[in-house]
Amino acid sequence: MNIMEKKNTDLIKEFNRYMREHPDIAESIPNNAVIIMQLEGDEGFNKWSNKMAREHMEKDQSVVYIRIKKIKPLISRIEELEIEPHAVY
Repeated sequence: MNIMEKKNTDLIKEFNRYMREHPDIAESIPNNAVIIMQLEGDEGFNKWSNKMAREHMEKDQSVVYIRIKKIKPLISRIEELEIEPHAVY
């Protein structure tokens, strides 16, 4: 998986989470639509995402752009851990 594919996968995961928290947004997406993820400020990714989606869409298929304007950085969900140092043998 290249860096663009990874970024696209991460954005799709985040969008799915967003839709679970805001289920009314699904009403604005037609059934069987091609969703093209776009990230504000990342023209290279946006161009790649648009190209990939259009290469795989079917004739007369609706297109919906999801433009992510702001995304928080990922943080660890670990609440507690222990580090156990080992002696060098």
